Amino acid sequence: MSAALILISHALCPYVQRAAIVLAEKGVAFERRDVDLANKPAWFLECSPLGKTPVLLVDGEAIFESAVICEFLDDTQAPQLHPGDPLERARHRAWMEFGSSLLNTIAAFYSAPDEAALKAQAGHIRTRLEQLEAVLSAGRYFSGEHFCIVDAVFGPIFRYFDVFDAIDDFGCTSGLPKLAAWRGQLANRPSVRSAVAPDYPQRLKAFLLARGSALSRRIQRPSR
Repeated sequence: MSAALILISHALCPYVQRAAIVLAEKGVAFERRDVDLANKPAWFLECSPLGKTPVLLVDGEAIFESAVICEFLDDTQAPQLHPGDPLERARHRAWMEFGSSLLNTIAAFYSAPDEAALKAQAGHIRTRLEQLEAVLSAGRYFSGEHFCIVDAVFGPIFRYFDVFDAIDDFGCTSGLPKLAAWRGQLANRPSVRSAVAPDYPQRLKAFLLARGSALSRRIQRPSR
């Protein structure tokens, strides 16, 4: 396929990062166009019925929802990232959805209004990561040595913990060796690294600080 591709983005959106990672893994040229989700332009709402990022414009035709975008790219661009076996492919799709659910829990964590809620959400995250630890292979990536779309989903998720861990120890990721090894591999993957701007940690921290949440107050504590 040879088409003009424009990825409509937001600088912090983990769902945008999924699509950017898949595009990079496939070596596809594309333009990235950021929008301000707090002040959505009319042209964006015309191509994004849900008012969310990402949107992939393919010769002007809009595809929205990150999983759909990733599937479309895997159907039309080599190399294939999904497994060829239908059952294994379905399993990968299920863990992509698991990643989306985990992102919702992470949002509840950084939006928690008080310390009790923050602790409870950290516990929910820990439970999800323990489930993930239990199914990880001994290879470098989710299913072994082959980078797949599940890896593209979790690279942006682990990026949150790089910032959370610098704020405090919330007990979410410690003592999970396979997850730690996988997280390290993804952090060093060029496609994952290039999916955000170099100032991403600072921008995410500023976003968290502005939430007025229990985590915001943790950030404001004097360094010990």
